[in-house]
Amino acid sequence: MATQSCMLFFLILGLAASNVVAIAIPSHKIQSLNRSSFPRGFIFGSASAAYQYEGAAFEGGKGPSIWDAFTHNFPGKIRDHSTGDVAVDQYHRYKEDVKIMKDMGLDSYRFSISWPRILPKGKLSGGVNKEGIKYYNNLINELLANGLKPFVTLFHWDTPEALDVEYNSFLSPRIVKDFVDFVDVCFREFGDRVQHWITINEPNIFTIGGYAKGINAPNRCSAWMNFNCTDGDSSTEPYLVGHNLIKSHAAAVKLYKTKYQATQKGVIGITIASHWFVPYSKSPQDHAAAQRSLDFLYGWIMDPIVFGHYPRSMRVNVRNRLPRFTKKESETIKGSFDFIGLNYYTAFYSANLLASNITNSSYLTDSHASISSDRNGVLIGPATGSPWLHVYPRGIQDLLLYTKRTYKNPVIYITENGVSDLNDENSMLKEVLNDTMRIDYYNRHLYFVNLAIG
Repeated sequence: MATQSCMLFFLILGLAASNVVAIAIPSHKIQSLNRSSFPRGFIFGSASAAYQYEGAAFEGGKGPSIWDAFTHNFPGKIRDHSTGDVAVDQYHRYKEDVKIMKDMGLDSYRFSISWPRILPKGKLSGGVNKEGIKYYNNLINELLANGLKPFVTLFHWDTPEALDVEYNSFLSPRIVKDFVDFVDVCFREFGDRVQHWITINEPNIFTIGGYAKGINAPNRCSAWMNFNCTDGDSSTEPYLVGHNLIKSHAAAVKLYKTKYQATQKGVIGITIASHWFVPYSKSPQDHAAAQRSLDFLYGWIMDPIVFGHYPRSMRVNVRNRLPRFTKKESETIKGSFDFIGLNYYTAFYSANLLASNITNSSYLTDSHASISSDRNGVLIGPATGSPWLHVYPRGIQDLLLYTKRTYKNPVIYITENGVSDLNDENSMLKEVLNDTMRIDYYNRHLYFVNLAIG
């Protein structure tokens, strides 16, 4: 589970160490950044996820999610063996949190609605939890009363455990109807005050962590990976889950646009996470590998919702393990967004991986690319508290411009960007609050966002 601080930005596009690649930015340009550096309408905010923030995991009529089951049954897969049972207790302390956001001068707050807090058994037939409806009404009203715009994510990985037990949730196309029923309740109950909806947060990362690597809920992967997974197949299940997530997204967007958008006058999109990929060498093979890496992470979701089909490299490499959309499905999926939410944290080097060197078929190897955080012993950027996250601010500009060129210049919200550091229980509060590392991280990323707007 990520522990990094997150920021939310809005735009429309028309630490140096001897063993780290340094991005040279004149310090005066970074230090001069302020609100006036960005266009009118640019939004600054913060972001969260229900399971990581709310707590009250078994209170207020909420049903269990796959993350409740995962953290209790496989505590060793969480670094500090923690759970979301209490988290930061936002369920009880949301007014304090909103006050902090207001005092910080933020414009918006992105949060997710817990599916099992609204539908404890995952389905309408199991009943709607009125206490859950009341909580989100209270949170939304508190945000608006304090001048903060709510950005609401409908699914941030906490699938109702009941649906996972009944039919393996997103492995089955049955999930589409149950998801649409859930979001219908949300649109009806909250849509008069919510103007920005996000259907699904990071469908690609949810799928990779939960069904390819088995490091996240619901703990599925191939046995040969030796990750103590309960079951799974890393060569097929990620593609099935991704396929059903995309169909669920498109169905939710269709519902909103046909039933609610005209009267509620909001907008709806999806949030996708992507790293940037730098070719390991100047060879054409490594340049092609970097593109395939991007296809398999970002294009996996972006190509279907923009063009109606998966990237060519995925179709060629995965072949019959990659599901196909019907003509009708493709028509529904294509263009199913008003905006794109983009989560960016880091970058990797990508090198060509010969098919002959691949022992087991897996989503993780199907791109025929090998990714790493260092090249010849030199890190791509400074290390952080997460082993996968190295600071590479230029990547956010590269990704924004790539999105503009490749995907028809969509409206983009940067829905997550941040950095983690290791928890040091011996640190004094004054030292922690003097957070120069995180300030520098945001300044550098904002500098490159500004260049992308340019």
